[in-house]
Amino acid sequence: MSAIPLYTPLLFTLLFMTHSASANEIRFSNQTQAAGIEYINICGGKEKQYVLEAHGSGAAFFDSDNDGDLDLYITNGSTFATLKDQSGPGNAFYEQTEPGLFRDGSIASHTAHAGWGTGIAVGDINNDGLRDMYVSNYGANVLYINQGKNVFFDGTPQARVAGDQFSASAAFFDYDNDGDLDLYVTNYVVFDAENRPRSPKLCSFYGGLQVYCGPKGLIGAPDILYQNNDDGTFLDVTETSGISSANRYYGLGVVPEDYNADGLLDLFVANDETPNVLFHNEGDGTFKDIALLAGVAYNADGDTEAGMGVDFADYDNDGDPDLYVTHFFSETNTLYRNEEGQRFTDATTTAGLAGPTIDLMGWGTRFFDYNNDGLFDLFVANGHVYPQVDEINTGSPYRQPNQLFANMGRGRFQQITSGNALDTEHVSRGSAFGDYDNDGDWDIFVVNLDDKATLMRNDGGNKSNWLYVRLVGTEDTRDGVGALIEIDGGPNKQWRRVHGSGSYLSHSDLRAHFGLGAQQRVGSVKITWRTGSVQTVRDIPANHLLVVHQDGSHEVLPLQ
Repeated sequence: MSAIPLYTPLLFTLLFMTHSASANEIRFSNQTQAAGIEYINICGGKEKQYVLEAHGSGAAFFDSDNDGDLDLYITNGSTFATLKDQSGPGNAFYEQTEPGLFRDGSIASHTAHAGWGTGIAVGDINNDGLRDMYVSNYGANVLYINQGKNVFFDGTPQARVAGDQFSASAAFFDYDNDGDLDLYVTNYVVFDAENRPRSPKLCSFYGGLQVYCGPKGLIGAPDILYQNNDDGTFLDVTETSGISSANRYYGLGVVPEDYNADGLLDLFVANDETPNVLFHNEGDGTFKDIALLAGVAYNADGDTEAGMGVDFADYDNDGDPDLYVTHFFSETNTLYRNEEGQRFTDATTTAGLAGPTIDLMGWGTRFFDYNNDGLFDLFVANGHVYPQVDEINTGSPYRQPNQLFANMGRGRFQQITSGNALDTEHVSRGSAFGDYDNDGDWDIFVVNLDDKATLMRNDGGNKSNWLYVRLVGTEDTRDGVGALIEIDGGPNKQWRRVHGSGSYLSHSDLRAHFGLGAQQRVGSVKITWRTGSVQTVRDIPANHLLVVHQDGSHEVLPLQ
C-alpha cells in the first residue's frame, strides 16, 4: 500500500469542500412513472406479524435480449391469503423497448411467477449467449432458461435446483474454474406458513413495543451450493464442499470474490444475528470458513450483527477488494478494509461511515462510481422492519431515506444530501445498479416494501469521462463472470471484478464501468480470465464500450 500524504487542516477542508460542491451538481431524479414501471410491492400485511413479511424483494438489471440495453426483472411477495393458490401480484419483467422506456412483458415472457418472491440471480448457465434467471422464493425456487426474444421456460425440474425453503440472495459464480456457472443460494429461517400461529407470539422491542419474533429463537435454514454439470443439471455439493459447516446461520446476502488473489473465487455470506461467513476456496472442490481468522465474522467489538446487504470492491484503489456489510439500526454498517489478502480491518469509523448509518437500517448496497471520478462511491438502501417504531420515539423511523456516500479519497467518505430522489423516505430493500439509459453513468433501482419501486436516473454523472468493458468468454463463462479487469489510465489504476451479485436479493449490470475523470484515453485494459489466461488491449478512447473476446479480438463501440 502506498504512503498516505500529509495535508494541512486548511487544505484538507478545501479538498472536501471542492469535492462536495461538484458532487452536489449531480442529481438522481425519480423516473419510475416516466419509464413506464407500474410495479407495486406486496409483502404480507401492513402490521408485519411474522418474520416472512418484513424482508422484501429484489430486482435485476440485465440485457435479456442482447439488444444493448438493460431490461429489468423485479420479484414480488404475496400475502398468506394468496400464497397457497399462488394468486399474489406476481413478479414483473420489463423489456426496455426504446431508450429509457420499459414495457411490461411479464406474461409474454412466462416469468410472472405469483408465489412469494424474494431474490434474483442472473447468469448464462449453458453458455449459449442468453442470460438465465434464478428466482429465490419462500417455497420452491425457479430457474428460468432464456430462449431468446425475451421468452423463458421453467428449467427447474431438469436442473434440480428448487430448494423449497425460505431463500434470500443467490449468486452465480464459477468456483471450480471449469468455464460454467455454479450457484450459491442463501436460506434464512425455517418457517411454516401453513401452520403459523393464528395469534402470533409477539416479542418485546425497544421501549416495550410488541413486534414479531425472530430470527433469534428460530432454526436457521441451510444454504445450498450447486455445481453445474454442464448438461442443464446441477449437483447439490453442500456437504462434500464443506459449505454445510456453517449451515445453521440466518443467511441473507452473498457475494463471490477472490479476496486473496489466489485465482479462486471465495464467498462471503452476510448472516442475520449470527456470525458472518467467509468461505475460502481451497481449490480442490471444498471451502473452509475463515471469517473469524480474517476478522469479518464479527464487528470490531466482537459482536454479531444483523448482516443483510453486502458488496466487495476496491474503494481505496490499493489492488485488493474491500468489503461492506449493511446492518440493523444501532449497529452501524461495517466497512472492512482488506489488508493485502491476509485479513480485514474494521475501517468504518475512520472512513466516516459510522455516525451516518447508526440510526438507520441498511439493506441493498453497492460500491459504484456515480460521478466518474475514478473512485468507488457507496449507496445504501434503508428501511426498518417494524412499523410499530413510529408509535414511540425509537430514534429510527419505519420509512427512511437512502444514502449515497461520495469517496473523498484517502479512505474517507462523505454523505451527499441532494434534496432529490435519494432523500425520499421509503421502506427500501433490494437495489440493482446499471446504466439503463446508456449515457455513461450508473443509475439505481430500489424495491420498496409495500410500495412503488424507485428508478433513480443519474443526471450529471457523465460530465466526466468513462469506459465500459464487456467480456465474451470462450473457455471461460460466456459473460466472463469472475474475470478481473484492470485499467491503467484516468485518475488512477482501477480494478473491477465481473459479477452482478451482491447488494441484497438483487443483480446488477455485468458491464464493468470505470470513471475516468478528465482522462480522454485509457493506456491499457488488462483482463485476467478465470481459466488463467491474460489479455491486454491498449490505447482505448474514453466514452466507449470496449468488447473483449477471449479469442483475442476486441471491438470499440458507442453505447447503443
